[in-house]
Amino acid sequence: MTGRIITARHGRPDLSREVTVTAREYGDWWTRYDASGLAPEERAPERLVQLAKGAETVLSSTLPRAIETARQATGGGRDVPADPMFVEAPLPPPPWPDFVKLRPGQWGVISRIFWIFGYAPAGVESHGETWGRVAKIAGRLEALAQDGDVLLCAHGYLNWMIDRRLRRDGWTCADRDGGNHYWSWRVYEPQGARREIGATAAAE
Repeated sequence: MTGRIITARHGRPDLSREVTVTAREYGDWWTRYDASGLAPEERAPERLVQLAKGAETVLSSTLPRAIETARQATGGGRDVPADPMFVEAPLPPPPWPDFVKLRPGQWGVISRIFWIFGYAPAGVESHGETWGRVAKIAGRLEALAQDGDVLLCAHGYLNWMIDRRLRRDGWTCADRDGGNHYWSWRVYEPQGARREIGATAAAE
């Protein structure tokens, strides 16, 4: 029987958002964010731990916050391949005057809007190119699900894009928790399928 596809967003990184920066400084802040692991007190929620326990395959992006999230979810007791195809969709700092200072979260919204409407400096993956990457991600997850549940520990906006692609491919979001916040997760099943969350883990 085809397994489920589970996507999870990483936990809270060890970098403060309580600062104000220019757009140029936001680019530097985002570089530090990508280099950050999880905050020391972060712990995976129990339901995600149970989902990981029942997964035949667990994957993560190559960014430290995703790798550490997978380690937390699995207890560090299994091999979790990391692949750059699962890194977050780009957030290039917008071309904005240096006298404007905002919090990183606000710059993130502005940067995402600019990117969606075509702003992608040289060397930055475009919106359309990212959708192409998402199609490959969905294909890989769907293939792995033929052997059982698969859990991907990745990033907020990328997971949202994967959600849209999986639904297009005929998968149903059967359960979810946390919206798009840190440690949030979604469980997808082939259309028409229904299984209790955690049933596989409980049987072990």
